[in-house]
Parts: sequence; C-alpha cells; structure tokens
Amino acid sequence: MNRFLVRCALIVAAFCQALPAFADKPGVVILATGGTIAGAGADVAKSATYQAAKVPVDKLIAGIPTLADVARVRGEQVFQIASESFTNEHLITLGKRVAALAKQADVDGIVVTHGTDTLEETAYFLNLVVHTDKPIVVVGSMRPGTAMSADGMLNLSNAVSVAASQDARGKGVLVTMNDELNSGRDVSKMINIKTEAFKSPWGALGMVVEGKNYWFRLPAKRHTVNSEFDIEKIDSLAPVEIAYGYGNVSDTAAKALADKGAKAIILAGTGNGSVAARVVPGLRDLRAKGVQIIRSSHVNAGGFVIRNAEQPDDQYDWVVAHDLNPQKARILAAVAMTKTSDSKELQRIFWEY
Repeated sequence: MNRFLVRCALIVAAFCQALPAFADKPGVVILATGGTIAGAGADVAKSATYQAAKVPVDKLIAGIPTLADVARVRGEQVFQIASESFTNEHLITLGKRVAALAKQADVDGIVVTHGTDTLEETAYFLNLVVHTDKPIVVVGSMRPGTAMSADGMLNLSNAVSVAASQDARGKGVLVTMNDELNSGRDVSKMINIKTEAFKSPWGALGMVVEGKNYWFRLPAKRHTVNSEFDIEKIDSLAPVEIAYGYGNVSDTAAKALADKGAKAIILAGTGNGSVAARVVPGLRDLRAKGVQIIRSSHVNAGGFVIRNAEQPDDQYDWVVAHDLNPQKARILAAVAMTKTSDSKELQRIFWEY
C-alpha cells in the first residue's frame, strides 16, 4: 500500500512539474473550413486531381505532432467545404467565431485553414471586421496531404508558429504559405498549380523560417483594431456583384446583376479599370437608379486604378477601387455598404482600407 502511495505521489509530482511548462505556452485555436489542405487524392501522384474538404481538423493536428512543442493547440471544425462555395453567410459565421475567440484570455492566436480559391477574400474580410491585435493567420495548401511533396503540413506548422508569436501581433490578418508572411489585405492567388501560388503586388511582409519570423515591412492601410467596421455589429453584407471587362464587352452583365438586386457593381476592367465606351451609358443609367459603380482592374500582378483617369469619375459619381482587385473590392464594398451608401464616403473607405 505504501509503495502504491509513493508511486501515486511521484506521478502527481511529475504532472505538476510538467503542467506549468505546458500552461506557459501560447494558446492557438485552429478553425478549419475545408479546402485542399483538408483534401485527399486517389494516389501520391495526384497533386492537382483530388477531392477537397475530406480530412477533419483533429486529423490535421494529429498529423503534425511537433505543434505541441510550439503552442497549446486545439481545433474546431467550422465548415468542411471547398472554398469556391463560400458565401457571405459563411464569412459572417466565421468572422463572429474568430472575434469571440480573440476575446478569450486563453487564446493568443487563431489559425484559419481554408481552400485557396477564395482564401484571399476571407483573409481580407477578417482584416476589415475583427477588432483584435492578436495574430489571425489564414492558411491553405496547393496540394492535398496525400500527394508527393504536399505543402499543407509545413504551411500549417508555420501558421501555428506565427499565430503563437508575439511579434505577429498588431500586423493585421496574415496569410502564411510557402514560407512567406503576406498581408491578408494585399495577397492574391496568382497561379493554381504551384506551391508559390500566393503573392502580393507590393511584396511579402516577411518570411517564416524554421519557426522564426523575419519581418521586412508593415501594412500601411487600416485594419483590425483600427477599422471602423465591427463583425459584432454586422449580420449581413450588402449585395455586391462583379462584371468582367474584355474586348467587345456589353452592359448586359451589369444590368442583369442590378436587376437581380445588386446594390453595387464592381467593374473588373482592363488596364487602369478601363470601361468600354459602349458600356458607359448603361452604367450611368444604373448609377442614376442608385447602384454604385466601382472601377477595378483585372490585371493579375496589381491593377492600380487612378481616379478620373480613363473615365470622369467625379462627373459620373463613380468610385475607384484603388489597388484592390475585383474580388477584394467586392468584399470591401459589401462591408462598407452596411454603413453607408454615399459614394464620397465609399471612395474615402477605398483610399483608407
């Protein structure tokens, strides 16, 4: 009996000694939404042909046992979908959960696993509406975990490391893939078959190498704690749609989208957000009916739209999207129009965010 008590005492003592070390580690929550990082292919040679959103978050975490050396990690399965199926409702649900977790004292950082098709939109949305200086890191992968040279394991490991780090605080929502630290505001998917798919036209914020962050620049635009938008006050987003520009374009798409209830049309224009002459009258008519017209550019490596260049925006009462690509311009307009329908206010918001 005495030997049994001695053994119990030794076990309790060992546990108590280990507990403070574990408790001292940062707390990181992984919110899983699906995508390629949770995908599976038929065999190891399939890196582009696979089914997304198959592996649950607990298995993702279990597949990287070294995460426990970095942080107290736990996971939640928020959705299990391919990201092309993300809706405004998904964004709001995810945003509210991120905001709630950010308020918890035992949570030091949050990681969101996400499909890459709309990852940049979700990252920018969170950057606009979640009021916290705690690191929020959105991460995905270009290859499923079943493929040779799968990138998801290292991407997720880096994301947890960044979310657990003090020096990632206050930098807005980050996207950590391919060893790069990018701003969720700037970064976009530039190619769909390479692991270095995500790039910012203005360059990465830094790099993460073997669990250490190296920073080279800071975000200049308003975000998170400095944002005037708050997910806790948003229950729905304004209906905003995108009309694509190209040679021989007509105003058919813009008119149809407005007829379906769009309150703003993002013009994914050529070059400097150019608008074909034959489309201008139809767009001016839509603006006269109260639909916001926002000029963006579909130039892949960074379209920079200059106000009153190409089109007399002041005269037409149009808005320019600054350097935001069409999909990010849609996110900002949908958020901004929950507060205002004034074109001058919208233009201010596009300059500042």
